[in-house]
Amino acid sequence: MAVLATVFLTVVGTVRAAPISFEQALLLAEQHSAALTARQAAADGAQQARTAAGQLPNPKLAVGVENFPVSGPERFSWNRDSMTMRRVGLMQDVPNAARRAAQREAADAKTARERAMLESERLAVRREAALAWLGLHFAQRRLAVFAALEQEDRLLQDALASRLASGGAMPADALMARQETLELADRRDELQAAVEQARAQLRRWTGEQPELSAQAEPPALRLDLARLLDNLDRHADLLAFAPMLAMARADVEEAAAMRRGDWGWEVAYGNRPRAFGDMVSVQLSFELPVSRATRQEPVVASRQKEVERLQAEREDALRRVRAEVDALVAELQRAERVLHRLQAAALPLAKDRVQVTLASYQAGRADLGTVLTARRSAADVQLRALDLQAQVLAQQARLAYLIAE
Repeated sequence: MAVLATVFLTVVGTVRAAPISFEQALLLAEQHSAALTARQAAADGAQQARTAAGQLPNPKLAVGVENFPVSGPERFSWNRDSMTMRRVGLMQDVPNAARRAAQREAADAKTARERAMLESERLAVRREAALAWLGLHFAQRRLAVFAALEQEDRLLQDALASRLASGGAMPADALMARQETLELADRRDELQAAVEQARAQLRRWTGEQPELSAQAEPPALRLDLARLLDNLDRHADLLAFAPMLAMARADVEEAAAMRRGDWGWEVAYGNRPRAFGDMVSVQLSFELPVSRATRQEPVVASRQKEVERLQAEREDALRRVRAEVDALVAELQRAERVLHRLQAAALPLAKDRVQVTLASYQAGRADLGTVLTARRSAADVQLRALDLQAQVLAQQARLAYLIAE
């Protein structure tokens, strides 16, 4: 049993430490997003409401007594006056066909708007989850680079102890090396804290996970910038404008249909005393849209202004989106150029400098401070390269999840 328990704990620990891939993070984010759940409920509700749009209003049942005498010789009698009857009627108001068609169009547009907002929210969730995964991935890579630097520092400490014993190094070198070790410990704490913060951010999107590790390979995000710029009308911030404009135009059509007026019908059955016989009544009613200039026309004009407002807001949003995308593309291209220079020239130069200064120190032609400075500079260049890689992938993720498919 002890052996089985040990194996079980080992397996569980291995599973918990298993890294989460980029695509897994995005899938978990969609599954655990409360905002997406809310948007899905709104879209489903709008879809259900479409069935009721444009339907006739509920019929009305009217029950009453007509011509009941309350004075004269036949007062308070049910069966003496031929006009007295117990009446039951069914009434139905009928909005005109154009008005009901506009209501159906508005319901369709509202459903499309909720779907657009759902898609926009899905893009936002995927984008934020992607940025969170990349944040943890590169935080862990920075920590790994720093661990290699600490390993080099330990090797240097061992070599320095031998040189001190043989008289090849000064006691001041040992003090300088210990000071360097303390500074490395401080920087490790900072990087470890950054890892925990990035893990907490990713956990926010993927749900409560025992252990989160983003050590899998980062995605190869391929961007078609020309296609992106040609399809800015499908930007997440613009998706809802088209159905919102359709809703506003349907409201205009409904207001215009009110110029025609509605109508209704009524069928009633009147029960009279047996001596006089029962009666049936049929009645049609028509709404008279008089004084249009003060009733219907102001409503039509008001709703037309709502269409103009949405058109202006969409144009303003399109300009803002175009400027933001241009800025993102420019920043991406700048980071790619700087990263290429770092990888092609700065990193090899920094490594060569470390080797040269270390060889000079071992030969007694340089002091330990020069070696430590070169090592710090090389580590900074490596961390700078990781920062630029993180910036490039983050910009690519922001651009990749801007346009709806």
